[in-house]
Amino acid sequence: MISAEVIRGYVDLLVLEALLDEPSYGYAISKRIEEISEGQYELKETTLYSALRRLEKQGVITSFKGTQSQGRARTYYELTTAGRTHYRDRCAEWEETVELVRKFVRVP
Repeated sequence: MISAEVIRGYVDLLVLEALLDEPSYGYAISKRIEEISEGQYELKETTLYSALRRLEKQGVITSFKGTQSQGRARTYYELTTAGRTHYRDRCAEWEETVELVRKFVRVP
């Protein structure tokens, strides 16, 4: 399992990726992240909803009420145009980060 400390600065990137193709709701977003990471990373609920609030406040995602599930309407999230740009920018930043960190990693 990968340390949450390592991923912390890139939680937003993971959430945005989960919303690239279609709107989704919290539980499905966390399951997609777990699936893509092949079980190596599990996003805590508090971390996920903090990220969703932060991203919505930044204007990179929007939310809307969807269909009811067990008596409650789910809140769905979707990327805005600014969100797609933000996602691409964060991906480029990640590539630069990997390139930099590789300079410091010595594999025996």
